[in-house]
Amino acid sequence: LASANDNLLHDDTEQLVQHGKALLVQGGGNVDIVVDNAGFELIMDLALADYLVDSGIAKVVRFQLKSHPTFVSDALEKDLREHVEYYATLDDDGSCKDAGKRWLAYLESGKWVCNENSFWVQPPPMWEMPDDLRQDMKSRCDLAFIKGDANYRRLLGDLEWDFSAPFEDVVGHYFPCPVCALRTLKAEVGCGMEKEKVENAMSLDAQWSTNGRFGVLQFSMGADQ
Repeated sequence: LASANDNLLHDDTEQLVQHGKALLVQGGGNVDIVVDNAGFELIMDLALADYLVDSGIAKVVRFQLKSHPTFVSDALEKDLREHVEYYATLDDDGSCKDAGKRWLAYLESGKWVCNENSFWVQPPPMWEMPDDLRQDMKSRCDLAFIKGDANYRRLLGDLEWDFSAPFEDVVGHYFPCPVCALRTLKAEVGCGMEKEKVENAMSLDAQWSTNGRFGVLQFSMGADQ
């Protein structure tokens, strides 16, 4: 893990941890995960949600899912439930099956909630989020994780920002709640990255911004905080 940190071009882990501790103190918050792809990536989302509930950081995790697949951005509610059911019925006595049973219990108890919305598969930037979705996240959500490169590009409107432009200025000023972006770089857009780290990445790899070698973990308290 320590060596992987060398490929993070910005890391707001400490700010994220402090916000998580604040949610824990208040008895847990409402945490959203804006998912991207089914398969292995969705399993990682489930593992994240498992930790959030088990640790007490989240009292409820809401998965923001797609209403229909678009290219590889395809994670629907039925996909999530099929992933969980597959793990819960594995023919072994290992930790994967235990996790599946735990995840199934989260869904049945309401600790995990699925929400499909067509906005998550449409091209507009996230600052054009529909009013009902924006108001829901603003009033209810204590922390939103934005997963995947496609979702990240929508955070930035798929525009060519200066790589060093602060994430707070680009995303934090409009996003309706505290937000954490988890991204491996697979497109030539980005922001909030340290200039010297970007220059180092450029010197190491000509395809640094597109091949998934480098990433960012960025956090903001969001608008009106």
